[in-house]
Amino acid sequence: MTETTSLTATTSTARAGEIKLSSTASVATKSALRYLGQLCKHFGHKVPASIEGDHGWIAFDFGRCHLAASDDELSLHNMAATAEDLTRLEQVIASHLERFAFREELTVTWQRED
Repeated sequence: MTETTSLTATTSTARAGEIKLSSTASVATKSALRYLGQLCKHFGHKVPASIEGDHGWIAFDFGRCHLAASDDELSLHNMAATAEDLTRLEQVIASHLERFAFREELTVTWQRED
């Protein structure tokens, strides 16, 4: 059974027309679905976020993160309007993921896309 949870708060100012930069990371973990849920639910108390099965997203004022879970990997795709916003988004997502996964030694390595 697929569980759908939708969490919303305020409207994000990071609209699709403002998105110019992106980065991705693939994090090896057997707990990808759990971490996806933790990230979306945690941030969903403050910003718009949604979980639909093995996919989710989080919309901050400074950018948006799309998440996808498989059996052995959590895929992250960030989008932001400026390099500074993208760096901030990468830092926020990575630091929270590392905190939630304190029992594992996760490596989050961002790849910037042109």
